[in-house]
Amino acid sequence: MKVIVQANRCQGHARCLAEGPDVYVLDDLGYNSTNIDHVPPHLEDQARRGALACPELALTIIED
Repeated sequence: MKVIVQANRCQGHARCLAEGPDVYVLDDLGYNSTNIDHVPPHLEDQARRGALACPELALTIIED
């Protein structure tokens, strides 16, 4: 699984971080700055929940 962040869509709600604290990273201004090419299997559920929680649809999950 891979996570793609469309940084121009992120509005800093941080809902991704609330649902996926071990997957998503925010920058100093509170915007998603995650750069993960491979989500470990034990974190895939967090990655999905975080992406679904984004009101701006700024996160895309690519399944392997």
